[in-house]
Amino acid sequence: MGAQAATRDAGQLEAPEWSDEPPALARLLESGYQAEVNRQPGIAAASYCAAARDGSVEGQYRLGRLYLSGQGVARDNQIGSTLLAIAAQRGHEKAQSLVVAMASAEKLPDCLVTGKAPAVLMAAADSGEAVPQEVVDRFVKALPADKRRHAQMVQKLAPRFSIDPRLALAIVRTESNFDATARSPKNALGLMQLIPDTAERFGVRDALDPEQNIRGGLAYLRVLLKLFNGDVSLAAAAYNAGEGNVARYKGVPPFAETQEYVRRVMAFYRAPRHAEVARS
Repeated sequence: MGAQAATRDAGQLEAPEWSDEPPALARLLESGYQAEVNRQPGIAAASYCAAARDGSVEGQYRLGRLYLSGQGVARDNQIGSTLLAIAAQRGHEKAQSLVVAMASAEKLPDCLVTGKAPAVLMAAADSGEAVPQEVVDRFVKALPADKRRHAQMVQKLAPRFSIDPRLALAIVRTESNFDATARSPKNALGLMQLIPDTAERFGVRDALDPEQNIRGGLAYLRVLLKLFNGDVSLAAAAYNAGEGNVARYKGVPPFAETQEYVRRVMAFYRAPRHAEVARS
């Protein structure tokens, strides 16, 4: 594909994918996306460059697009091609489809070679806000039909338990990846992986019924959020390992499975504290 075709495709703007990249990098990508939406390409380029410099392949791809289109930065096909080639080599599918013939030598932008991210961008990266809704919407829309139905059911039911649907989705994604038939070696069942004791505790008669399972899991998550005063990491740890273990260790228990579970939930949700929603 030539530079002109890549430049034309580079104009297509989509929200970043909901991934388990470190929250600071994800926020930089989302700040860049929002700046593009607001027609502030210079701010977008700085955000993407800060993410790319810290190793984000998505940041490399998005910054390369801007160099190819000349938005927010001086147009430079050589720099754009280099960034896309790097992202493509690291497995970025869209970069692979856009990658252009490279010039005689690689060329990287100064922002990747010298300097630190602007303070305003680092402040945005540390904002502690939950994942933007448009990022979640893109994720749900891209799910296979059966999983999309389950995700939409989670979004519908979560406010009835005063739970942010974004956190509920993060829990279900981590637990079962929206597979209503999921069964763990410990006999945890369904979308929110309810063990028999938890199912009985919250009146779930059929843990493999998607709606019953979601309602039971949300009821339990609501209890945990209240118990731990809205601390997402502690509530997530308790959902995985039990509230007794969180109390015993006075924090996230030192279990590898639980620590990875909490890392994934926090990477997906981003905010350290639960964003309360009005009960619907």
